[in-house]
Amino acid sequence: MNRTAADPIHTFYNAHPYPPPVADLERARAQWREPNRARADYHQFWPDRPYRADIDILVAGCGTSQAARHAATRPEARVTGIDVSEASLKETQALKHKYKLDNLETELRAIEDAGELGRRFDLVVCTGVLHHLADPEAGLRALRSVLKPGGVLYLMLYAPYGRTGIYLLQDYCRRLGIGASRGEIAELVEAVEALPWQHPLRPVMEQSSDFLDPDALADALLNPRDRAYSVPQLFEALAANGLSFVRWYRQAPYLPQCGAIAQTAHAERIGKLDPAAQYAAMELWRGAMATHSLVVRRDDETGGAPIDLGGECWKGYVPIRLPSTACVAERLPPGAVGLLFNRNHWFHDLILPIGSTEKALFDAIDGDRTIGEVIERVGAAATEAARSFFKSLWAYDQVVFDASGPISGGIGRRLRV
Repeated sequence: MNRTAADPIHTFYNAHPYPPPVADLERARAQWREPNRARADYHQFWPDRPYRADIDILVAGCGTSQAARHAATRPEARVTGIDVSEASLKETQALKHKYKLDNLETELRAIEDAGELGRRFDLVVCTGVLHHLADPEAGLRALRSVLKPGGVLYLMLYAPYGRTGIYLLQDYCRRLGIGASRGEIAELVEAVEALPWQHPLRPVMEQSSDFLDPDALADALLNPRDRAYSVPQLFEALAANGLSFVRWYRQAPYLPQCGAIAQTAHAERIGKLDPAAQYAAMELWRGAMATHSLVVRRDDETGGAPIDLGGECWKGYVPIRLPSTACVAERLPPGAVGLLFNRNHWFHDLILPIGSTEKALFDAIDGDRTIGEVIERVGAAATEAARSFFKSLWAYDQVVFDASGPISGGIGRRLRV
């Protein structure tokens, strides 16, 4: 069966390629020239492996530019992009030729047929796609089958509660028989712009710079198929298809020790639940998650030990700041000299106040020094306080850790090998 031609999603995305095509990758390239950007990205997926630039990447459902962006920002990687939309692949090919991306290949292929590529990959990226498949679990199994040993799958799937406004408008469009012609989409834009401020779609619109783009609006409100996954449904789907959870790509919203919930008595109660139940509770408490972004791997993999700052090796970890982090010195609570936050967090309570010693520790992070070397440089005497601070930096998505080096010496110095 030719899935590509038979699926209505194929027709839809040929008419409405998404995301909106881009003509310029220079900004993305410039961002990736920042020191440690590539290492920070790598160690979100593999904290216990030495950094490698020459990895094999599959972008499954690559759209108009995602595979080209990966190839442009990771010139030593080998990138393959697949999609069911000829229109999207045409845009990707234009970027390939414009930027001479010899490390990029594309194929017209359904995700469910990824195994027919005859290749395996270190990293499979599938964001915003699986929930449009007729059988998302078949897609999961296909992507699992192309992972190399030690490979990981980076997923983004829709979440139900934050998409309430979208599902209301989808039903509205069905009741009115609104089609996907340019004229009908233009009328839909006008109706959406006139929504009352109380409508639950309003917050989604405010968080998306291109929501009213005709193709983006069609993708959200007129898509022939989508489904959303609550945290329990997501974990059930992973377990049923031979995959295991590694981490949330941005984890602070799911953790009871982060943000406003940490100041309540319920934080301790949530913290006593098993991790999956904690995440499910936090999804309900936050109430407005529109997507879940996570890293998973095959459930028969035994490597990839999670970060453990409670063990003996924590001083040998190398902290690397995530590029989306920032520190401000305005509207500070008593005793604080700065507020750390991650610009990619949607929830504004995820702010970490820091004192003068913590600020010195944070400023000493350069992507090369181990935690032990950072503590030694600052002269911080309270080791347990430092450990607690680095736990908070990790939980609040301020840093990732390179835990790949052998440890020796009294302060856990990481050997340069």
